[in-house]
Amino acid sequence: MIEQNKTAHRPWGMYEILADEKKYKVKKITVLPDASLSLQLHKKRAEHWVIVKGIANVIKGEDTFILHENESIYIPVETKHRLSNSEKNNLEIIEVQTGDYLEEDDITRFDDIYGRK
Repeated sequence: MIEQNKTAHRPWGMYEILADEKKYKVKKITVLPDASLSLQLHKKRAEHWVIVKGIANVIKGEDTFILHENESIYIPVETKHRLSNSEKNNLEIIEVQTGDYLEEDDITRFDDIYGRK
């Protein structure tokens, strides 16, 4: 089990682990202006995102969404998705991951503007 409140920096911003339990993990994710996470999917976990600050651009499967503060979206297991921030201020979301395996290596990337595999 990971120590709670662990912060990890990424090219697009950062995340802080708020809770890490056997079947769920809670993160606060900060996406910098004009930054984007990779187009990806997870084989073993679903994600629930709640926008707490800013405006999120979301790809979920073949659909795109613009979500504002206090709106949310569910990303099922094995669904391609991407989170982006096209605004001038940071985007902050709370992510709740659920599943039997919640580690960072459960990522299949399809497109990444930072060249990660």
